[in-house]
Amino acid sequence: MAKDFVRDVTSMDDDFAQWYTDVVTKAELIDYSSVRGSMILRPYGYAIWENIQKQLDKRIKETGHENVYMPLFIPESLLQKEKDHIEGFAPEVAWVTHGGEEKLTERLCVRPTSEVLFAEHFKSIIHSYRDLPKLYNQWSNVVRWEKTTRPFLRTLEFLWQEGHTCHETDEDAHEETVRMLNVYAELCEEYLAVPVIKGQKTEKEKFAGAKYTYTIESLMHDGKALQSGTSHHLGDGFAKAFGIEFTNREGKLQTVQQTSWGFTTRIIGAMIMVHGDDRGLVVPPKIAPTQLMIVPIAQHKEGVLDFAYDLKDKLSATIRTGIDASDKKPGWKFNEYEMKGIPLRLEVGPRDIEQQQVVLVRRDTGEKQTISIENLESQIQEILTDIQQSLFEKAKKHREEKTSVAVTFDEFKEILTNNGGFIKAMWCGDEACENFIKDETGATSRCMPFEQEQLSDKCVCCEQEGKHLVYWAKAY
Repeated sequence: MAKDFVRDVTSMDDDFAQWYTDVVTKAELIDYSSVRGSMILRPYGYAIWENIQKQLDKRIKETGHENVYMPLFIPESLLQKEKDHIEGFAPEVAWVTHGGEEKLTERLCVRPTSEVLFAEHFKSIIHSYRDLPKLYNQWSNVVRWEKTTRPFLRTLEFLWQEGHTCHETDEDAHEETVRMLNVYAELCEEYLAVPVIKGQKTEKEKFAGAKYTYTIESLMHDGKALQSGTSHHLGDGFAKAFGIEFTNREGKLQTVQQTSWGFTTRIIGAMIMVHGDDRGLVVPPKIAPTQLMIVPIAQHKEGVLDFAYDLKDKLSATIRTGIDASDKKPGWKFNEYEMKGIPLRLEVGPRDIEQQQVVLVRRDTGEKQTISIENLESQIQEILTDIQQSLFEKAKKHREEKTSVAVTFDEFKEILTNNGGFIKAMWCGDEACENFIKDETGATSRCMPFEQEQLSDKCVCCEQEGKHLVYWAKAY
């Protein structure tokens, strides 16, 4: 029965892309809409996003930020005010040209991001150093007209949060940029059990209009990288373009220093590709909508359902607990919840009730344990904690096995062909070398890690002076 249940799920090792598509649909995370590249987030998929959102929103507020909401539409003239920004987003912008039957006198952009809207607003509310800092965050959807799409990873419309802040000094803005990157890294590692590399994007890969971009990069099961969150120091480029000035402490006019930072539903794609297996999802307990699923065995027999529901009521106070009392066969239920990646399954039948015990089954390892009803809650909590930690350690070990060092370009190409994953290599800083590596191998610079090493004296591409250690990889 187990084999029949998953027969339509492609093996990860046979076709990872198809495996991913199979899992996101069969685990009921998404459905496809009638618009190319747009997805319907089903209740289970949205519940995962809500848990991520809840944890991130808590941290955003703890660091002093307030939530606001900006309009969906941006006038073209407003978008054009920051030249580098609009040029960076131009290929992905969706435009509204008509309202009903009437052609608009000015096109409206469906927001790909909201820097210009925040900049216009900041200009009207910031006048003195006493008005700073302004620490805002927005939860919203954005639209980017992607040519190639894949659920969660690249879609025309996606959900995210975008932070926008204004500061008196460059140093204050830098501290904010680092602070929020660390918030993202903590969320990924502690809640999603996804290890990340923190670093700075190259000039070529930074956010359009930014002074510099910091990023967290994670590695998927198939050896490809995924940008999992970014934090940008915008400097005063938008401030100058929009005239965001304030009277400083010396009584002189000064432009603000800005940051922006974002975290999206693509992180759900990272979670799937880091932890999933041939049986479907594996969801870390801290982020799982249901941490424990109770499956009654021989539930038609007297007392079984009552016992199971009593267990649910007792455990639900501290553990997100579900129960499946449907008329499906137990084997079908087991496979269904394995596909959905629910961390822990509890089986209980007449014999278990008689012996005052239950059977617990871990999703990550498949291990079964017979546990006494006495102290059941604390034992479940211990197992969930162990699952969370084990998933992180397994993902970290995989990343380490898939991280290599290349000193020459021949080594670089050989590693990429035979092992994939992250390649640590020195770079001279010349964009021409960065472009050459991408054109020749398909690998892109993921980040210059904050913890730099001097692996060699020469650039892996041109053999000029190697100035920066860079993580390279093929990426989603």
